Amino acid sequence: MRQPVLMAEGKGIAETWEKSLLLLWEKGVPVKTEYDRPVDPASKDASMVMVVNDPLAEPRIHLAFPGGLEDLEKYRQEVVFGVHDHWINPAEGKWSYTYHARLFNYRLSPESEKSVNQVELLVEKLRTTPYTRRAQAITWIPFVDPFTDDPPCLQRVWCRLLEDEEAKLFLVMNTHWRSRDAYRAAFMNLFGLTELQRYIAERLSEKLGRPVQPAQYTEMVDSYHIYGESFSDFTQRFLPLLGKRQFYHPERLKSRTIRSDDPAAVEGFACGKAQLEQEKQSGRNQAST
Repeated sequence: MRQPVLMAEGKGIAETWEKSLLLLWEKGVPVKTEYDRPVDPASKDASMVMVVNDPLAEPRIHLAFPGGLEDLEKYRQEVVFGVHDHWINPAEGKWSYTYHARLFNYRLSPESEKSVNQVELLVEKLRTTPYTRRAQAITWIPFVDPFTDDPPCLQRVWCRLLEDEEAKLFLVMNTHWRSRDAYRAAFMNLFGLTELQRYIAERLSEKLGRPVQPAQYTEMVDSYHIYGESFSDFTQRFLPLLGKRQFYHPERLKSRTIRSDDPAAVEGFACGKAQLEQEKQSGRNQAST
């Protein structure tokens, strides 16, 4: 028996995610997981390469992802700005990591006083040597992660700057994952990591004094899977949507995607920002009592 190696390619993140799920459902193999209940069928599993040719292309948002628009905004700020880094406290049974903390504030142990901002090092490396093969950031901590029940799925971020014949600069980004919940988590990951790509491009623009455009985004996933407990929702909600709605239509009830600048999306993002502000205010109130 072999592990299928599949590839999905699309213009934007919504198209690529949809294609990846259909490929996985058709060609994935049954593999048990460490989270299965006795009643759950084995997951659908494969290794997956996803190529997004234009990560900021509209429509960016797939309406079938299991979550709300406010969740996308909260996840964006979690990955790019670390709004939930303060939730990390494995000694108290809380989170053991966030991607932001691992990428922007990497420590060999939670107690270590020395930290490394890998993203800024990556940006500086690309500023000085745009063609470098060394502009990367990792998440795995071998002193910590093998011993936890919830180690990071994202393992590595790799970037390169490319220049076209018109002297325009483009940021290419690859991410490498050991594991991925294809149905329940992958779309939010795609959204958050391409927002990180946007952030890195903006930092490079500032440092170089020239525009840098986010370009091709590629993911390599060792285990891309749909959990058995998700089969019912996937077959009863996601798959029927493909037959009932167009990939994109200006009327949302006829579309399975939405533009990120659509008024409904803007309102959803604003709701996420408001919820984060409420979280922050609640934390201040607790700290003052």
